[in-house]
Amino acid sequence: MKENSGKSISVTGGGSGVGIAALIDKELDIADASRKMTTDEIKKANTNGVNPVEHVIAYDGITVIVNPHNPVSKLTLNQLRGIYNGSISNWKQVGGEDKPISAISRDSSSGTYADFKNDVLLGDEYRPDALTQATTGGIVSEVTQNPNAIGYIGFAYINKDIKVLSLDNGKGFVLPTQKTILSGEYPLSRTLQIYTNGEPSGLTKEFMNFELSQKGQAIVSKVGYISLKE
Repeated sequence: MKENSGKSISVTGGGSGVGIAALIDKELDIADASRKMTTDEIKKANTNGVNPVEHVIAYDGITVIVNPHNPVSKLTLNQLRGIYNGSISNWKQVGGEDKPISAISRDSSSGTYADFKNDVLLGDEYRPDALTQATTGGIVSEVTQNPNAIGYIGFAYINKDIKVLSLDNGKGFVLPTQKTILSGEYPLSRTLQIYTNGEPSGLTKEFMNFELSQKGQAIVSKVGYISLKE
């Protein structure tokens, strides 16, 4: 807006599901989403006269984190599934200390919640005692304070106060990095996208063009995600 005098953009958070629902109800011009729209959501949109068009703007990897004092450094996807469906409840079961696992999850409106459920739980439900957080920052804070906690976050939220786990991709254990996410070697790699009602025009198109420009993609990198220009 500093560079485009007289043009105003309003941004509201709430999770991918909230944005997609608002797009379906024609309440906004752009829905940011860390997950793909479902077939059911697209059908609802079409019924309401909305034609969702997807535009990929960045790359990300769902990153599994624990407290730095936790000796566990890697997990198979099956072990991660067990932790989050409740069949694994003690760190000792995955090579750690004899301590109960505190599983931290995003809330159900989050795209990361949905992607994790789809790619890791494979049809299972989240364990009923999982502690839900409304924001990724909440998960980072909880894992930082709780030595028995495990959580999952977007790649951009990694910091020195948490420990990132390697995950098994079927050929070996891989840490999420720019290289492994772009190559798809990291098993929880994904795209970040925006949805518009039809092909964008006017100010919506101008803003999307900015996001995809060299300057916009530099912001993607600056905040910690992976640019399309990489």
